[in-house]
Amino acid sequence: MTKRTRWVLLLALALTAASVVPAAASAPNTRTYTVTITNLTDGQPFTPPLAATHKRTADFFDVGSPASFGIKEIAENGNLGPLMDGLLASNKVSDVVVAVAGDPPPLMPGSSVTFDIDGGPGAKWFSYASMLICTNDGFTGADALRLPKQVGDVVSSTSYAYDAGTEINTESFEDIVPPCPPLTGVMSSVPGTGASNPALAEGGVVTHHDGVMTASGDDTLLADVHGWDTGAPVAAITITRTG
Repeated sequence: MTKRTRWVLLLALALTAASVVPAAASAPNTRTYTVTITNLTDGQPFTPPLAATHKRTADFFDVGSPASFGIKEIAENGNLGPLMDGLLASNKVSDVVVAVAGDPPPLMPGSSVTFDIDGGPGAKWFSYASMLICTNDGFTGADALRLPKQVGDVVSSTSYAYDAGTEINTESFEDIVPPCPPLTGVMSSVPGTGASNPALAEGGVVTHHDGVMTASGDDTLLADVHGWDTGAPVAAITITRTG
C-alpha cells in the first residue's frame, strides 16, 4: 500500500504557510484520480481540504455521533494536524493530500481547488474535511464517497455544512480563528483565537449546521456576509479516474 502526502500545511492560526513533502513511489495496481472541490458559498472561506483515499472502514465523521478529536480540531481551530496524523498512521488509508487552493491557502467563496490523489489496492473510497473558517465549529466534508471504477469515469457529489457539536456557537470574532475578518473584509477590534476555549465546550454530536444567525452587531459574524443557504450544499466534488 502506498501512503503519500504531497502537502503539509502549518495551519492552526495563520492559514498561510505550506510545505512540500516528497512523495513515495507508487505501489503496483495503484489507481490515480483528479479531484476538484468547489466552494459554493457567497462569503464563507474554507480551510484547504484534507482528503484521503481509503478502505471502507476509515471513517472521517458520522452525523449523530460525537466528532473525533481530529474533526474537532479542524472545525474549531483550522488545525489539520491531528486528523492528518491519524490518517497517515492508519493501515486503512492509501493516500493523503492537503489541497492548497492558492496564496493565501484558504478555499475562498466561488473558488475551486484541483488535485491528484492515488488509491492503492482495496482503497475504493474518498473522504475529505474542511473548516468553515468563519464559524465556531463548523465544517464541511464527505465521508466515504465511492471512487469511480474505470479510467475516464466521473463521480460528482456535494457536501453540506456540519456543526461538530464541540463548541457553543457564540458567533463572536473573539472565539473564532483570526483569519476570518480579513478574509471576508470585515473589521474587528478583537484578535480571535486558534485555541479551543474549555468554557465553550458543548459535548454534542455532529449535526447539520443551522447557519449564521447574527443579523447585526460589532465583532460578530453577520448572516448576510458569512451565512449560507442552510438547505443547500456548500461544496461540490468531482472525482475523475485518470489512471
